[in-house]
Amino acid sequence: MFLRHPIFDNVTNDEFDEMISCGCVHIVNHEKGSMLLHTGDRTKQFGIVLSGEIYIESIDLWGNRMILHRISSGGVFGETYALSGVPLMVDVTATKDSKIAYVNLSELLTDKNQQKLWYSKVVKNLLMLSVNKNLLWSERVFCISAKGIRSRVMNYLSAESVRQKSTQFDIPFDRQQMADYLNVERSALSKELGRMQKEGILTFKKRTFQLYCNDSD
Repeated sequence: MFLRHPIFDNVTNDEFDEMISCGCVHIVNHEKGSMLLHTGDRTKQFGIVLSGEIYIESIDLWGNRMILHRISSGGVFGETYALSGVPLMVDVTATKDSKIAYVNLSELLTDKNQQKLWYSKVVKNLLMLSVNKNLLWSERVFCISAKGIRSRVMNYLSAESVRQKSTQFDIPFDRQQMADYLNVERSALSKELGRMQKEGILTFKKRTFQLYCNDSD
């Protein structure tokens, strides 16, 4: 079974089969609600979401939950922790029934594999993955570093509008999840969205948003 994913760009079917046979890649099905990784865990492998959806979450000692990232089909998680070996500071949870391909870096990066034809290809692809993930996390930090709720909402919705190339789009979160992602109280978020709608900045219905730009000079 060959996986079509940027991690395996330029890797042939035979080379991928060799990676499977040496234990570098294996596939696991997770039920909705399953905890894939816990805060404090150490991991030697990272995951590729083949189907389903997972959340990267932070839950403090008082039970306050913040969604750091939503990863859907094609997304990757855990690669930084797998490469560094440091304990996880987040939880990884399946929010839908999910199929995950795990790449075991401790096996993949062993000296015996350095002469394999696929080795340099995968290492290069991992580097590109890391660069792209850093850009995504920078966007996340930019979003929640804004002081006010309105600024956080506008940063997030503006980024989604650019990503989806439309001023009308659906977001992946319900209202509580959106509040967790923006690190604000749900009631305060709902009030601010209501005010923004009254001011003609946007309209929304559940997960669908329409933004209205100010075209005046």
